[in-house]
Amino acid sequence: MEPDSHATPKRSLLDILFVIFLRGVAISCLWFGLQYWGMVVGYSFEGRGRFDLLNFPWRVAASALAVVYPVASLGLWLTVSWGPVLWVIAAGSQLAMFQGWPEIFGNNVLLQIMHIFVASLYVVFRLAIWLEEKRKMDERVRVDLP
Repeated sequence: MEPDSHATPKRSLLDILFVIFLRGVAISCLWFGLQYWGMVVGYSFEGRGRFDLLNFPWRVAASALAVVYPVASLGLWLTVSWGPVLWVIAAGSQLAMFQGWPEIFGNNVLLQIMHIFVASLYVVFRLAIWLEEKRKMDERVRVDLP
């Protein structure tokens, strides 16, 4: 009897690097979520960011991001399809906050650059994975042809 290990698909180096990338983003999302929770409950900023002391736009943004970031972190860590979707929602919200309303939320240029870099790297990974799958499919078709 043959071992079952032959039935499991082999992961390519690209797949492994993509999972490492997603887990790195997951750790940063968890960090962002903890920062927002720390702000909302008054742990950080010497209590000045407590929910009851924030103006309305910050209340909406901070409470939403305090929930979305940890959930996105879980999805990214598990490498499920909804993880990057939630990350895009959270990162897009932060980009909208700091780019669209700097008079309310301030201007965090480093955060904006980081989100754009991570999104670009994600697109590069997905494109490379798509090209690799296409190449493998072409090889299978060539082998199957008489």
